[in-house]
Amino acid sequence: MPVNDPVVTEQTPADDFTIDQKWDLYSREEHGIWSKLYERQMGVLSGRAAPEHFKGLELLDLNEGGIPDFRRVNEKLEKLTGWTVVTVPGLIPEKEFYEHLANRRFVSGRFIRDPHKLDYLPEPDIFHDVFGHVPLLTQPVFADYMEAYGKGGLRSMEFDAIQNMARLYWYTVEFGLINTPEGRRIYGAGIVSSKSESIFSLEARSPNRVHFDLERIMRTDYRYDDFQQTYFVIDSFDELMEATYADFAPIYERLPDLGELKPSDIVEGDKVYSRGTQEYAMSGGLTGHAEAV
Repeated sequence: MPVNDPVVTEQTPADDFTIDQKWDLYSREEHGIWSKLYERQMGVLSGRAAPEHFKGLELLDLNEGGIPDFRRVNEKLEKLTGWTVVTVPGLIPEKEFYEHLANRRFVSGRFIRDPHKLDYLPEPDIFHDVFGHVPLLTQPVFADYMEAYGKGGLRSMEFDAIQNMARLYWYTVEFGLINTPEGRRIYGAGIVSSKSESIFSLEARSPNRVHFDLERIMRTDYRYDDFQQTYFVIDSFDELMEATYADFAPIYERLPDLGELKPSDIVEGDKVYSRGTQEYAMSGGLTGHAEAV
């Protein structure tokens, strides 16, 4: 929970960990940070983000007067795909997270990053959650995928496979790439909301870019505090949806015998678009670089 947000610390969460956004209490400076981030990302994402992301931004008008008011966002979003955005104080337990997704509720933090942390933030803020995630929830196939993921996450708890489901979320919802007729584009929220990773993920020679494979992703560890060493690429959101509708139980049974994969690994059977040099990770990553690429 962000300790510097008194609006959050003074609220007692409901049983499902939701709190009120209290949009009227955002300061002029906080609205200004949103607008600055929005304008900067729109410039970076031109020619890099998936067209569906831009469509979602247009449908929801997410730069109307600074930080979006979830009451207004939800009026539009619910009519489009039945989803709503709910506010939470920070990271919440897996069960409640999955239950929200399974019921078409996307959880978002309330706070926005400080002015001196525009480029890197260890915890997700409202810009990441809303600018990064919510636009694609306007698109029916991706909206269905997110609901299916939530239901799958709840079932994974019966198999002690939460970690495997977390990897699927990480490499698709957060850091996924997609092939389009115009070229490879970004759709993962962790990339879309980051100026430097928007460039790194598509243009740097350091990371691997490998085609999406459900079982392979579930075996692959990831970097939670830096740019990814491997990005997985889908051909369409339909491909993602079809994979998620599979019965994961046989996969969960096989995984312990298949072993874990490191974030940088290339394995037999991979459809490799580009084999990375891994020079960024080997040079120390964010701890060794002032600039990202």
